[in-house]
Amino acid sequence: MVPEHQNYSTRELSSRTWPDFERLFRKPGEWDVCWCMYYHRTGPRPKSEVQLETLQQSADRNRRDKKNLVKKGCSHGILVYSDGDPVGWCQYGPKEELPRIDGGRKYRKLSLDSGGKRLWRITCFCVDRRHRNGGVASQGLHAALNSIRKKGGGLVEAFPATHRGALAVWFGTVPMFKKEGFEVVAPFGKSNVLMRLIV
Repeated sequence: MVPEHQNYSTRELSSRTWPDFERLFRKPGEWDVCWCMYYHRTGPRPKSEVQLETLQQSADRNRRDKKNLVKKGCSHGILVYSDGDPVGWCQYGPKEELPRIDGGRKYRKLSLDSGGKRLWRITCFCVDRRHRNGGVASQGLHAALNSIRKKGGGLVEAFPATHRGALAVWFGTVPMFKKEGFEVVAPFGKSNVLMRLIV
């Protein structure tokens, strides 16, 4: 159940806020394996490597890789807080920082260009179970767009789910992106769409 009193604030991911990111991602049964590394990689790791790892080893590797990217300034995102407790996350970044989507067949088939504008992506949302359906993801999205504007703006892509039961619901939902002015460009698989906004 969403708490009645909400006092959300946001902060940018950095070495300073890394401990808060860890607190959020270490919550049991949430995202303590992925550490939001999937879209940073150009493709899957070799099966021979993955098969030799335990789930804990995969989690440790992803955490280390994410921390290194943050130290280098190569991982961007917004942490959402409720009364000082990290309860949500929105990952964003330039195309070069989140290249995994470029290799996907669904994306390649669209043959889109950015019209000469810098291309940004919003790829992942995570919300603490106790705070779901309370506007946390929308707060993170709004802050991410403000951060992109401050960094020079450009064309922002997102891949939200068309319904809440969709497999890839971590991309967010269509209504929250429409509220920020995003427009649907094309279908993206069976239950997602590609949306874009110039900021």
